[in-house]
Amino acid sequence: MKLTILGGGGFRVPLVYGALLRDHAEGRVTRVVLHDLDYGRLSAVTRVLAEQAAGVPDAPEVTATTDLDEALRGADFVFSAIRVGGLEGRANDERVALAEGVLGQETVGAGGIAYGLRTVPVAVGIAQRVARLAPEAWVINFTNPAGLVTEAMSRRLGDRVIGICDSPVGLGRRIARVLGADPKEAWIDYVGLNHLGWVRGLRLAGRDELPRLLADPDLLGSFEEGKLFGADWLRSLGAIPNEYLHYYYFNREAVRAYQQAEKTRGAFLHDQQARFYAEMRNPDAPALQVWDRTRAEREATYMAENRESAGAGERDEDDLSGGYEKVALALMRAIARDERTTLILNVRNQHTLSVLDTEAVIEVPCLVDANGAHPVTVDPLPGHATALVCAVKAVEREVLAAAGSGSRATAVKAFALHPLVDSVNVARRLVEGYTEVHPGLAYLR
Repeated sequence: MKLTILGGGGFRVPLVYGALLRDHAEGRVTRVVLHDLDYGRLSAVTRVLAEQAAGVPDAPEVTATTDLDEALRGADFVFSAIRVGGLEGRANDERVALAEGVLGQETVGAGGIAYGLRTVPVAVGIAQRVARLAPEAWVINFTNPAGLVTEAMSRRLGDRVIGICDSPVGLGRRIARVLGADPKEAWIDYVGLNHLGWVRGLRLAGRDELPRLLADPDLLGSFEEGKLFGADWLRSLGAIPNEYLHYYYFNREAVRAYQQAEKTRGAFLHDQQARFYAEMRNPDAPALQVWDRTRAEREATYMAENRESAGAGERDEDDLSGGYEKVALALMRAIARDERTTLILNVRNQHTLSVLDTEAVIEVPCLVDANGAHPVTVDPLPGHATALVCAVKAVEREVLAAAGSGSRATAVKAFALHPLVDSVNVARRLVEGYTEVHPGLAYLR
């Protein structure tokens, strides 16, 4: 099988290739094509992959190209992990938003809208190329904002594009671990949008164990989300939110923590990865060792400002190993080999959540087989969660409309309607600020 990775010069690509090297079953990927616009980044990542593959029999062949059509032609699977504007763009997203006193995180609030506005047109163009050059390919979307971008691509590719995120998987794994259960044996009742979902139950042998967790303050305080949100708030919700809901439930504290930080997350990653790619220009540098050291630092500092504002302390060691590559490989295996499994994925709603239309992309447990991912019927969300999901989905629809029409007024509307942007005047200034720093938003008129 041929796997094409768009954004193939990205820092996290070795996680995917490492997972492929551990996959020895029949029907596995035999060829990996990396595509990126930056050949220097491609060269650096290719070196890391070559060291990973050293001594591994039948390691997938790796080639790299800056030609998108060449990369896509004949692909069986396409992993889309692009970052339009690079990490400099992410840092600008944060800076412009924080100057207005609102959140600049890359998937939530103003920053997520800005990132979506410049990414959607590119993602739609990719979807069109896939439909023409690899119509039988399955697209697995990593690109953030994952739900929004997946919905944009689905308008051309239908159910052949599936979005993934490792946050729900990590959350379910942590809850199961705290309850002394094997995550592989647990059914996670999770529902929402990407980076906006809740675990409402965890069933083992048909019994929901979440009430036992919610009733025990010591257990609640022993894992990441319990430390972030606090036991009292989790009991009030009667559910365990995705960690990204910290930006909603503790917005003022999060914004203040980001404003007071020495660097925003985007600026930190920009500088860190610039050092990595610069070091990789030295042909004698131990590529895999340099990459692994940089990766460990990246994982350890994830959501550091949120944890500091909540007094949550350091991340648990078990949460430093990533996971999105495992979700992607499990999804690809299930489709390619018809190995039926259940995964939490971003797919079109169909009739899963009655408050949203059938085309809306949501994040829910799905049954996966050779025919793709099929959302599982879930119970309705409570009122507070329904209101938030509907509000954010409405914003996503305005982003899609602005990206499709080039309407500046519609872009302002998208910002103004977001729950974390509390002023139309702020929305107007955000659009002004973002169009000044992002050439990719020049289409807004």
